[in-house]
Amino acid sequence: MNVLLAGASGYIGSGVLSALLSSGHSVTALVRSEEKAAAVRRGGVLPVVADMRARDVVRQLAAQADAVITTASPGDETSAAAEIDFAEAVLAGLRRGSAFVRTGGIWVYGAGEDITEGSPIKAPDIVAWRPEIDAGLLAASQVRSLLVEPGIVYGHGKGIPNVVMSAEATGGDFPALRLIGPGTQHWSTVHVGDLAELYVAALEQGETGSRFIGVSGINPTVREMGEAASWRRGLEGRVVAEDGASTFERLGAFGEALLLDQQATGNAAREILGWNPTRPSLLEVITGGGYDQT
Repeated sequence: MNVLLAGASGYIGSGVLSALLSSGHSVTALVRSEEKAAAVRRGGVLPVVADMRARDVVRQLAAQADAVITTASPGDETSAAAEIDFAEAVLAGLRRGSAFVRTGGIWVYGAGEDITEGSPIKAPDIVAWRPEIDAGLLAASQVRSLLVEPGIVYGHGKGIPNVVMSAEATGGDFPALRLIGPGTQHWSTVHVGDLAELYVAALEQGETGSRFIGVSGINPTVREMGEAASWRRGLEGRVVAEDGASTFERLGAFGEALLLDQQATGNAAREILGWNPTRPSLLEVITGGGYDQT
């Protein structure tokens, strides 16, 4: 397929780009600068420099594609408007029956011990705008619409786990690493390489209107991650909890999301798409030095 990929130079998108090329797809990469265009110009990739909110450009590129995948988002207060603009332009351009794979996220489900694609939506403030866009895409009748919902993405020393690794240490003779919140909350995790393969599997096999939670099924607690980070930083595994109010005061809406206690298996993607995450777990990566600060 000829795939338009938005966010091709980003953390998740660069992995998706490699997975698409490995699977024999051709890619037009929407990027924001000439520098990013140079970073993705390989293996026959055609880079196009434009903002994801450039509706006319996006619509024209979508009209030339067999499928669109987006992992792009500004990651700030403009995210909702940018993602709406992009989605509407894609839907206006795509030919009937073409595929549109959009990136959502597991945070929209709120806290839960067994989160599945059918769980109630309880989005925290940081992603409160997302469910409406997700629902609009999945209801689109003219295209094969799909949603990939990653958990906490890790790998290559990047992503949210750095918040744990770089946390402040207490003073005194026996310093300890300060946790995000009480540490009892679980994070549902996925390696960026495994996640990239899920996007390709969804593109190739997913039925219209499907959503797939992208997690490995390994749900470590923040305390377990903090203890592993503490050992790597020479603090002998010592950690200290932080009350939720302090976390929220320090990190705001981002902290509220990090306090969510979430567990999920990702079984739907395995059973329906044959997806098989195989990379080391986040705890194994931290313990092995993959998030050591340089």
